[in-house]
Amino acid sequence: MSSQKRPKRLSVPEIRARKGGEKLVCLTAYTAPTARLLDPYVDLLLVGDSLGMVLYGFETTLPVTLDMMLVHGAAVVRGSAHACVVVDMPFATYQESKEIAYRNAARALAETGCAAVKLEGGRELAETIAFLVSRGIPVLGHVGLKPQSVQATGYRARGGASAEAQAILADGRAVAEAGAFAVVVEGTVEPVARRLTEELAIPTIGIGASPACDGQILVTEDILGLFAEFTPRFVKRYADLGDAVEKAVAAYAADVRAGRFPGPEHVFAGRTPSLAPAPAPDPTSLRKRA
Repeated sequence: MSSQKRPKRLSVPEIRARKGGEKLVCLTAYTAPTARLLDPYVDLLLVGDSLGMVLYGFETTLPVTLDMMLVHGAAVVRGSAHACVVVDMPFATYQESKEIAYRNAARALAETGCAAVKLEGGRELAETIAFLVSRGIPVLGHVGLKPQSVQATGYRARGGASAEAQAILADGRAVAEAGAFAVVVEGTVEPVARRLTEELAIPTIGIGASPACDGQILVTEDILGLFAEFTPRFVKRYADLGDAVEKAVAAYAADVRAGRFPGPEHVFAGRTPSLAPAPAPDPTSLRKRA
């Protein structure tokens, strides 16, 4: 057996305990290879329903199914060893009733091995969050801009108007009081996200929110330049791998068409085997075809 010690995976209580301390580093992951690359550097990997847009080409997250999330969630868990893995609950898998939410969330934990699930919503979901948490299912909340509600609200920053700001603050308080261990604050004007961070006893994880948040999360493909359909204002690109991939594929295609690939170093050398001559065609079968 190998004597190499596996790193200890961060737990939900450890994530919660980071409130006001070292900033939480969070990214999305949808596949085992990506999770393996990100794992040494992040505290939390979110298997986001954004995979519907990033991997499947959907215009929104709404067509994403629970089965899709379970397959990708299990892959990310297998590909990671250190990060706390959270799986998004997709649209219509938890809103109908707290019992249905429990059944689907329990499947997510049991079938993927993830540590927690994420639910979008505030006061209207407080009862559901409390129901799940009391039955052993850790919940990451999500307030502010909620992508699963874009058909009704559209994509825009939230909290600019006083009533909307108060609603976001009330949603954050309700999620925390219901037992969520942390809350994602998305697409929320900076002063409101900062105020929410100051008020809550649980970590806030910002995306298009405030540097005051206890952590930050972005879509990995956005920061690497692999998702070119659009770049949100709040994204900082740390690489432009999309161009690098395009150039590499163009070079490969040119080599194949010109006969430069594969070269002698890319094939298996060996003695030419003795091959029996090909059998002569059956004249009867030729006549049948004619």
